[in-house]
Amino acid sequence: MRLRCLLLAALWLCTGDLGSPSEHCEDWGVGTRKRQLVYSGEPARIRCPLLEALLKCNYSMAHAAGLTLIWYWVGRGQDLEEPINFRLPDNRVSKEKDALWFRPAFLNDTGNYTCMLRNATYCSKFAFPLEVISKDPGLCLSRAIRPEEVLLYEDFTNLNLTCPDVDGFYPATTKPDVRWYKNCTLVQNFFEREPNGINLTFIIVREAYNDDYTCVVTYRENGRQFTLTRTLRVKVVGSPYDSKVPFIKVPNERVVYELKPGEELVLRCEVYFTFLKDSLQDVWWTINGKLRDEFPVLTFNTSYKETPLVLGSTRIENTLILPKVTEQDLKHNFTCHAHNNNGTVSQQALVKMKAPLPRYTVELVCGLGATVLLVVALTVVYHVYWLELVLFYRARFGTDESILDGKEYDIYISYARNAEEEEFVLLTLRGVLESEFGYKLCIFDRDSLPGGIVTDETLSFIQRSRRLLVVLSPNYVLQGTQALLELRAGLADMASRGTIRVILVQYKAVGKSRVKELRRARAALTVIKWRGEASAHPRGRFWKQLLVELPVRSRAWGPAQQAPSPCRP
Repeated sequence: MRLRCLLLAALWLCTGDLGSPSEHCEDWGVGTRKRQLVYSGEPARIRCPLLEALLKCNYSMAHAAGLTLIWYWVGRGQDLEEPINFRLPDNRVSKEKDALWFRPAFLNDTGNYTCMLRNATYCSKFAFPLEVISKDPGLCLSRAIRPEEVLLYEDFTNLNLTCPDVDGFYPATTKPDVRWYKNCTLVQNFFEREPNGINLTFIIVREAYNDDYTCVVTYRENGRQFTLTRTLRVKVVGSPYDSKVPFIKVPNERVVYELKPGEELVLRCEVYFTFLKDSLQDVWWTINGKLRDEFPVLTFNTSYKETPLVLGSTRIENTLILPKVTEQDLKHNFTCHAHNNNGTVSQQALVKMKAPLPRYTVELVCGLGATVLLVVALTVVYHVYWLELVLFYRARFGTDESILDGKEYDIYISYARNAEEEEFVLLTLRGVLESEFGYKLCIFDRDSLPGGIVTDETLSFIQRSRRLLVVLSPNYVLQGTQALLELRAGLADMASRGTIRVILVQYKAVGKSRVKELRRARAALTVIKWRGEASAHPRGRFWKQLLVELPVRSRAWGPAQQAPSPCRP
């Protein structure tokens, strides 16, 4: 190798231009791919690539061959290239063989650094940028630096994550202090991850361990303390033992594309790839075995979409679109192909002409449609006008309950004895039910004779009535009132003999009651709600709901022909 460098140097001396080397220096430009990002306050090292790239030998051999390495730089925002001053008082910037060192680097060191390799007859130079940045506030790193990605295979055991680019920064005899962080949280007592010097050992690799891991290396040199910060992005991928050939999900044998001429044909090829390192992943369509460029007869478009999935697997969708197909287009063979390093697979899309509907099918579809519309219309009519329909049926076909049932009264009204509810019963209920609809009402406080036993008379009146109408209100549920006696008697008769039916009218909202008979009645019976002025009109919904529950009478829709009899035996 040493002889090779000497021979190259001699060749340059023999064939080189005798002019000024500065005027004929071969400029390799700026290597943006070699851009270095370092943290302010930390050591940085720049190696000149000319020796390895051109001479394929080290610095000592090049120096022995008569070549000299010179460093220049251009600061950020400057145009003039100037030599680097290595005689600063703090000795912070130094040249050591083929490397330029900063111990440490600061923000104002940002710029383009040029290394020039030359002798009397030869000159070559190469520049590359150095950018010094600060860490984000409160973090151990800067998000501006994209971490190097490291692939770890899932379920592999005892894998080491090694802190990168720290060799040569501290003497071999020095043992640095190394701390590992996960998202700037110190790795300490982590499950299945153990720090071990410049290595972070993964006892077993799991998908949940995807993250950024930062190593902070602290060491002392010549009495000064330095820190190096490096970050790696761990990506857990599927095991190479689990990699397979691509899997085509769509198209498949179960999906058939039936179209009429003039319609748009959209063929989607959806393929799943397991992770396979350094493998080409490709999805494409062929038409009659030819690629798109080889089949100019058809006019079509394609779209390509790649979606990353878990463990490094990928889903690729390649969609073939024909805006308007012809009958001839539908006869072509459309096949999707997929390839990775494990192999190639293919699947044909089943495309055919849509058969026209037979005449009887059209008639059947129209008939079914008309039937469905009729059923929907009747359902709507029933839900809107069901009360009117029920009352119309009762009026036309219902049997008068007053014939031969042995009852004397249509309705016995049970209510709380207070001024407000008495007014509702005597003026509103009585006025409509007796005067408008002709029912015989029994109201105890109005129609009972004085001097009788309240309990006996109450039970007698209820037994001689066809309906017990209960006006519910908060006052009604008070324990010990006559109203509760009437409710219990009516419910008992309804449950045992069935000679009377109980109707619940909610005059005012009643909360949860402690009276078990009332709780059971509200759960089993329909509650008709009085809504004040909105329910006052005799032809309103409240009265229609009430009429459905009342006895069928031949005069139930007209005014009474005579005054009702009092509730007397």
